[in-house]
This record gives sequence, C-alpha cells and structure tokens, in this order.
Amino acid sequence: MSKHPFHDVAIVGVHNTRQARVLEGHDARSITMEGALGAISDAGLEPRDIDGVVGSLASDFLFQSRVGPAWRSLSPLGIPAVLEAAMAIGCGLASTVLVATGEAGSYRQHDSTAPWTRPTNEFVASYGMFTAAEFALMARRHMHMYGTTAESMAHVAATIRNNGHVNPEAVYFGKGPFTIDDILGSRMIADPFHLLECATTSEGATALVLTRADRVEDLAKPPVYILGGGTDYYGPAYQHPPVWDLGGNRRSDLVAGYVGRQAAEEAFAAAGIGPDDVDVCEFYDPFSFELIRQFEAFGFCGEGEGGDFVMSGVIEPGGRFPITTDGGTMSFSHGGASVQLFQRVVRGVQQIRGECVTGQVGGAEVAMSTGGGSGALFTDVLLLGKDRP
Repeated sequence: MSKHPFHDVAIVGVHNTRQARVLEGHDARSITMEGALGAISDAGLEPRDIDGVVGSLASDFLFQSRVGPAWRSLSPLGIPAVLEAAMAIGCGLASTVLVATGEAGSYRQHDSTAPWTRPTNEFVASYGMFTAAEFALMARRHMHMYGTTAESMAHVAATIRNNGHVNPEAVYFGKGPFTIDDILGSRMIADPFHLLECATTSEGATALVLTRADRVEDLAKPPVYILGGGTDYYGPAYQHPPVWDLGGNRRSDLVAGYVGRQAAEEAFAAAGIGPDDVDVCEFYDPFSFELIRQFEAFGFCGEGEGGDFVMSGVIEPGGRFPITTDGGTMSFSHGGASVQLFQRVVRGVQQIRGECVTGQVGGAEVAMSTGGGSGALFTDVLLLGKDRP
C-alpha cells in the first residue's frame, strides 16, 4: 500500500448535546438534529457542505436541511460507523460526511433495564438473561482464572465516576467523590457487579464530521486523524449467553473473552505504533471489569495482570494511561444503544485537540477509543492522532 488508507481523511467536527436523565421536549429525531448541527458548526461548515450521512436518523438531516442528494449509510454503531464514513471519503463516494445519532424517550417506557436488554430469544429470556448478567459471566470467569479482585474492579468504577463527578457536562456531575468502599457498598446487581459498577441511563445526542484532509486548513478546528481501527465480532449481541472460550479456531488466544485483541493488533499495525505510544485510553465502560479486560486484550499488560495493572496508579488523572476521562457511561452519559458508542470517539478527538473541559491530558497526541465488550460479543477499536498518517 503506497499510503495509509485514511491518509486523505480527517475528523474536523464533534459535538455532544446536553445530556440528561430526561430531555423534556425532545425525541430521538430532534436531539439528533441538534447534535448534527452542533458538529457541523464546530467544524466551521454549513449544512450544504455535507454530501454524506451515516446513522439511522441522519437521513432526517438531509430532508430537514434540503441538502440532498447525498451518499448514505444506515450503520448505527459508533466506531464501525466512523470507519465506514472514512472509507466513503477515501473511496471518493463523498467528500464531507456527517455521523450523527441521538436518543430521547426510549428509556421512559420501563422501570429498569435498557430497551435492548429485554430479550425475546427463547434461550435466554427464560432465565433472566440481561446485559449485566452477560457481562458478569465474563468477569466471574476472569476472577476464577486469575484471582482478579472485586477491589480492582471497584477501583476502575471509582476512577471513572470521579472523572464524571468533576465534569460539568456529565449527567452525574457533583454526585461524588467515590471511594472503593462506596462502590462495593452499593447494592448487588449481578455478581460481581454492584450498582455503581454499571452504566447509567440517560438521553442525548452526539455527532462527528469527517472530510477530505486537503480541506482542513480552511476549517475552524485543528484536524484529528484516524491512525488505525478495527472491529471484532463473535456473534449477535444479547441473544446468547457469552462464553469466555468461544472462538479460538484460528488462534488459541483469539477468544470472546479477549474480543478486540485482533482489532487492536490491526489498528496498531496500521498506525505503526504500540500500546506504549497511547497517551489517553478512552475505553468504553459498560461495566467495571471491561476496562481490566481491555487492557489485557490490547496488550497494555499480560493476561491475568489487568487487576494489578489498574491498581498501580496508571489509570487515574495524571497516570500513564488515564481512562474514560469524561466519566463515560457510568457518569457522563449513556444515551441509548448507539449514542454512547460514539462518545468515546468524540472524547478522543477532544483530547487530541486539547479542549476537554476537565480531565485534559497534557500534550496528548494519540488517543485510543473503544466500544462494545465481552458480554456483547464484540469490541471495536479506533486510534486517533494529531499527526496525519
């Protein structure tokens, strides 16, 4: 390959709308439109500059803005959608692509579990399978294999929640600070996960704008580049009880318990860097254990070493690999099935730009953003950088 596949692509606009437990006066379409316009404005562009859209609701933007015709993808999920937008630009299918999604109202129809965790699949519904239980199965297996402690997982949760506690844009701003004892003292949801080790529910929207790299000098914000990315899937999410050892047919270490390992290897290879070159880890945090698992899967530490690794001081603000710096899904926002999967990318972009309201990592040049997790049988990886690949 003569040049990097995303050499000619840049992320030039990002935006999170206000996030809240309930956004009165909004539905999913209206809040998505607000997010889209915010990202376009952040880039210093206008709606008529958009000639490609990604997202199940992004086509509404075309109609409301009267800017069609445009290239379109219905991809609903975070990092794969961003990669698809980048590929469309790289292939010449579009020059400036909006990626947008939002949720409002979908959580108000129930008492507790998120809408996508109320399965109709006959093989899981009968014994109460839901998201926390699925991820708990993977965490408990790791605890049995390696002696991973509840305290190490609680430390992860406390770190992320405290990041949100100081972030004025977070839904749970000012709700802390939290200690390990606070986490372990909250009620049990699905052993080994306590309430404060689990993602929250909220509403909001997020959006990104990608364009050709030759346009960036005329735009409002410094560009951020895609250094590498990939996706690992082992099957449909939330339909089958997850098994740690699922897979392993091509390589014994490529199992569902370490989903994301191959994607990370491919991303690092494309970027020509390794874990030690990452400045900030904007890891997806549906449950506390997932951060420990991701550090192992991505090669930051060895298998079974993740618990001690996170307890060593590396994940906190000022540490070598600060994690999920806005508060993540545990504290910043968990706005629906797709919104939170984009927010790790948005935060990664903000870190590289040096414009985070709180939790800014000084001199950050490489951010690693992720989505998904072992309980859902998929993990997506994206490496973002200051320098054009």
